Amino acid sequence: MNYQILKNIVDAELQRFETISEEEWSYKPSPEKWSKKEILGHLCDSALTNIRRFVVIQYKENDNIVYDQDFWVKAQNYQNVPVSEVITLWKSLNFQIVHTVENIPDEALQRTCDTTKTVPQTFTLEYIIQDYIDHLQYHLKAI
Repeated sequence: MNYQILKNIVDAELQRFETISEEEWSYKPSPEKWSKKEILGHLCDSALTNIRRFVVIQYKENDNIVYDQDFWVKAQNYQNVPVSEVITLWKSLNFQIVHTVENIPDEALQRTCDTTKTVPQTFTLEYIIQDYIDHLQYHLKAI
């Protein structure tokens, strides 16, 4: 697998983020909806959770690694963190993911993890890595 695509996404988005004002980052369309800053914070939380998956799956198969995204965003109060700090965190976490996945042995890519909150369902590490990139791109479109 070529993980250069993730690095390219991060580099391109960092340039785009510079064009977004602090007001745009902080605007909440409604109290229940996340601001762009909170979406980016959610992507940081996703990166944190997935780094754990990418490492743990290599030595502990079928572990259940999930998180409550709304609770994480609220608990970390991204809305009141300077956007520059959230961007720096997002960049660092994603570059760590690039480094981590580049070092996963091919034979580990078929190991599995349960990423569900309710009915157990396992996915291969290879699938989880691709799903992370797809999830990232989905949310970046909302920013």
